[in-house]
Amino acid sequence: MNSIKLITQAIRSYVTTAAHAKSAPHLVKLQAVSCGFPKDLQQGKFKQGKYGEDSWFRTSNSKADVLGVADGVGGWRNYGIDPGEFSSFLMKTCERLVHCVNFNPQRPVNLLSYSYCELLEQKKPILGSSTACVLILNRENSTVYTANIGDSGFMVVRKGEIVHKSEEQQHYFNTPFQLSLPPPGHGRNVLSDSPESADTLSFPVKEGDVIMVATDGVFDNVPESLLLDVLSSAEGVTDPVKLQMTANSLALMARSLSFDSEFMSPFAINARRNNINAIGGKPDDITVVLATVVM
Repeated sequence: MNSIKLITQAIRSYVTTAAHAKSAPHLVKLQAVSCGFPKDLQQGKFKQGKYGEDSWFRTSNSKADVLGVADGVGGWRNYGIDPGEFSSFLMKTCERLVHCVNFNPQRPVNLLSYSYCELLEQKKPILGSSTACVLILNRENSTVYTANIGDSGFMVVRKGEIVHKSEEQQHYFNTPFQLSLPPPGHGRNVLSDSPESADTLSFPVKEGDVIMVATDGVFDNVPESLLLDVLSSAEGVTDPVKLQMTANSLALMARSLSFDSEFMSPFAINARRNNINAIGGKPDDITVVLATVVM
């Protein structure tokens, strides 16, 4: 009799477990890689999370996968300020905050805001300015939340089409929105936007979607049609090696076109729309963070 009871209990336990497994939702996540180049390869020293004056991160916690890029404004070098320090501090702080208890997977703008506040509170001022883009995949509802300030940005491709993308924020041509901390006495002459001015979006994603987060060195030099072709080839890719090859191709393409003096780049086209006679690419730091949505 005891044997029959044990068998019955085992069967009930199996059926209950199997039913729960069938009803349990399959949560998506991001398979992510990165690639990039500093504008000046000879002077650019390799540092994790940096390509020249660009900075980036990718990290995860139990609720979400998070990607981010930032582009230090290069004009600060004329004042003896390293533009890469500002962007690097922002991204490193964003990455750390993802692992704090008050992290909200639906509020990427909070990461930018808290990181910027920490920067402003440093005893040794970190001067400069930077654009930034942060993207969060909330695994619990398969929804992406983004915050973008300036002309870095993101693009999402599904079934050979661009289904979502950021819009750059410009005060005027080649002058993007930016987070800033100017030297004392220069505040009136420096553009400084608040983190809350970031453009925010949210949208559901599906398994197989391709997500690219990149700095303007990519968007200024690679036409959207070429980006779409390359990103479409990565749809459904789960092998990190193959995904890395795609990221490498995108970064190399952007760098090659940036130094092509005869190419009519997106940057040159926008310049002409603003009555500036320009042709060729725009030499710049290049940063690509590439991800696919996987189960």
